[in-house]
Amino acid sequence: MTEAALQFSEDDKIGRVASVDTSRVAIDVTNSVLLTRIGIGQLVAIRGATEREYLIAMTERVTRTLREELPDIDDAGEDGALLAAVPTDLIQAVLIGTFRTVEGGKANTFKRGADSFPQIDRDCFVIEAANLQRFMGILGSGFSEDERLKLGTFVADRSADAIASGDKFFQRHAAILGSTGSGKSWTVALILERAAKLKYPNIIVFDMHGEYAPLADKNAGGFAQRFRIAGPGDLDKPGEEVLFLPYWLLNRDEMLSMILDRSDQNAPNQASRFTLHVRNLKGETLEAEKRETVKKTFTVDSPIPYDVRRLLKLLDIDNTTKGMGKNGPIKGEWEDKLSRFLSRLEAKLDDRRYGFMFAPPVQAMSYDWLAKQVLKLLASNGGSGIKVIDFSEVPADVLPIVTGTLARLLYDVQFWMSPKNRTPVTLLCDEAHLYLPVRDDADAVQRQALGSFERIAKEGRKYGFSLLVVSQRPSDVSRTILSQCNNFLALRLTNETDQGVIKRLMPDSLVGLTSILPLLDTGEALLLGDAVLLPTRIKLDIPKVTPDSATRDFWKEWGTVQPKDDAIRSAIECLRSQVRI
Repeated sequence: MTEAALQFSEDDKIGRVASVDTSRVAIDVTNSVLLTRIGIGQLVAIRGATEREYLIAMTERVTRTLREELPDIDDAGEDGALLAAVPTDLIQAVLIGTFRTVEGGKANTFKRGADSFPQIDRDCFVIEAANLQRFMGILGSGFSEDERLKLGTFVADRSADAIASGDKFFQRHAAILGSTGSGKSWTVALILERAAKLKYPNIIVFDMHGEYAPLADKNAGGFAQRFRIAGPGDLDKPGEEVLFLPYWLLNRDEMLSMILDRSDQNAPNQASRFTLHVRNLKGETLEAEKRETVKKTFTVDSPIPYDVRRLLKLLDIDNTTKGMGKNGPIKGEWEDKLSRFLSRLEAKLDDRRYGFMFAPPVQAMSYDWLAKQVLKLLASNGGSGIKVIDFSEVPADVLPIVTGTLARLLYDVQFWMSPKNRTPVTLLCDEAHLYLPVRDDADAVQRQALGSFERIAKEGRKYGFSLLVVSQRPSDVSRTILSQCNNFLALRLTNETDQGVIKRLMPDSLVGLTSILPLLDTGEALLLGDAVLLPTRIKLDIPKVTPDSATRDFWKEWGTVQPKDDAIRSAIECLRSQVRI
């Protein structure tokens, strides 16, 4: 017969249940010596309805108060009865689950939630030492071998591995949140490293600063494929790793958000003519490609190549063509109404920073090009399932559109794929606050990106498409997206506003756990959500390949490293040419 994981003696007894509400228990402490070892987050076992059942709770408050009492007559002494100070010790704990020594044919099982409420005067025991080791050991044992995601060890017991369900962690969206320097990048690298050991992983990393480039360095043990959005220096001779996002991939609203000034009194006319000409130009492409079936049902938003220079000419004709009246030429219907729209569009076309969008290579204008590009990102062959896309050279004003367009495109491909042929895809959104802001603070460009990501957050699970959101400022990230995340790795957060976001996302019974967020050490995290049986504090493992995000030692380097004149001059030239050397 299997040995019970929790075996308590009288020395482990901390007290008895004094009061109960729907999620919290007050324990009247009878062992004052044991109380001195109790800390916030300590696990307590409360005897259940049977000898085989314990309700598991986590301490969130420990108090000692002194009250004055008359001593016993025998202790009063010759001077009479003097008041004596008597301590009253209490523990407040939150219920988190049920442990059973035997449940059906299984032994030592733990599940979240309490099947019953603790009864008054039930004995309570502290889970520590050998009991704690055995209990922590069973938390991950319920996951099948191909589902286990090892993230580190429990802070309460460093000998026990912290195991999460890889399936639940990714399928229901997740967030990694923590202040700068708390270990977010290393956490991301660790999760990617674990996923890379699978046969066909499919994770696409939106890398805003190029810090995950080492993960693609095969000479240093890298495991990922790296791509980057084309910069001004890539327009003439783009390499295989360079990605273009041609303007024709943008839908109508995305394109107009970059070019159209909604405050312009002619904005409706400009949007109308743009929509008409783009649809006609896409129709001409379909005719040339002999895609009659597609031509019957396509829309202006369909990703079909067209020549933007022809679009400019057509708009210019509209803008300069006069009408004919009874007595000769009169002002045309569209004359001079498109001037500002044309100038804004021409400015984008002439700016090499936007070359990845408006100056794509010739082959990117072919009908079959899109399928080849999407295959690069969604295929998972030969251990290349982790893809890192470097967005560091994308201008900040169009970063939301670029990320949103790419996310929408990949999601739409997954959406329209036959259900039996779908394989799961995760988008890892690094520095999410840069392009997924709170909607009330978003401008027209950012709202377009938000629409794409919020749709994924709401619907993606049904189509095997999930988000892993990473940010140092959760208070600046879309509340809609965070509210859809069912799993959180919360590292150190020192800002009260950011801590408040985590508290609002937690069930009321777990809010007390978030009070330790500002006290976490670098590389420590609170692991909360559906992917773990027990919400707990863990010490994350260190990844073998670390990202290029290490904090610089300012004081040491100021004392040892002299700035290089040539490097500064070279950086100035890079700034002028918008090309990294």
